[in-house]
Amino acid sequence: MRRDRVLELLQQVAAGSVPVDAAMAALAFEPVESLGFASIDHHRSLRQGFPEVIFGAGKTDDQVVAIASRLAEQGDGFLVTRIAPSAAAALRQRFQAVEHDGIARTALLRSGVPAARTPGRVLVVTAGTSDLPVAAEAAVTADALGLEVGRLTDVGVAGIHRVLAAHDALLGARVIIVVAGMDGALPSVVGGLVRAPVIAVPTSVGYGAAFAGVAPLLTMLNSCAAGVTVVNIDNGFGAAVAAARILGGH
Repeated sequence: MRRDRVLELLQQVAAGSVPVDAAMAALAFEPVESLGFASIDHHRSLRQGFPEVIFGAGKTDDQVVAIASRLAEQGDGFLVTRIAPSAAAALRQRFQAVEHDGIARTALLRSGVPAARTPGRVLVVTAGTSDLPVAAEAAVTADALGLEVGRLTDVGVAGIHRVLAAHDALLGARVIIVVAGMDGALPSVVGGLVRAPVIAVPTSVGYGAAFAGVAPLLTMLNSCAAGVTVVNIDNGFGAAVAAARILGGH
C-alpha cells in the first residue's frame, strides 16, 4: 500500500471514523505488485507474520534478484529457497549482507529490525548425512522465522543407539522436525520417545524402491507413533513454517 494511502487510513483511525480492526483488515489484503513475471504479495507479513518467501527453482537469476529487490525495499529482508549457485552469486553482488547456505540452497537477507524470537526450541533431527540439504533448509527457515534452532545429525535407525543417546536433547525441544529418506522409520522412533509435536519430512534419498521419497512418505503417513505430522517430500521449508505456527510465532 502506498504511503499516502497508509497515512490517510491512519488519520481516519485517529479521527475515529475507521475502527482499528477495519484498518487492520484493509492493510492485510493490500496490495499485490506485478512485475510481469511475478505478482508480489507485500502484505503477507501482516496476515501471516513473515514476508513472502521466494522459491528459487525454475526462476532465472534476474527474476530472483528482481523479486528479492522489491521485497527488500519494504524493509523486511527476504528468504530464497532452492536457489541456484548463480542466482546466489547475483544476490551477493546486489546485497552484501545476504547469507547464502550452499547446503540448504537458501539465501537470507535479515531485516533491519531483528525478528522477534519465539519461545521454545525447535530441534531438527537428520537420519543421514545425505538428508542434510533438506534439514538445513528447515533450520535456516526456522531461524529466519525467529525460532531457536538445534540440530541432531546422522542418527538414523541403522544405528539406533545414536538417537537414544540424544534423549536429553529430544526432551528439551518444544517441536521436533525429523528428516529421513530410505525407509523413513526415524520419525516413528522419535515420536515414541517424546511428547513434543513431531513433524516428519521424507526425503528423496534412497535406492530405486525408495521411489524418490514416496517410500519414506508412506512409512511416515502410516506411523504407529501417535501425533506424527507429515509434510511433502523434501519440504524442509514447510516443516519449519509448521513448527513456527505450532509455537505461536507466525
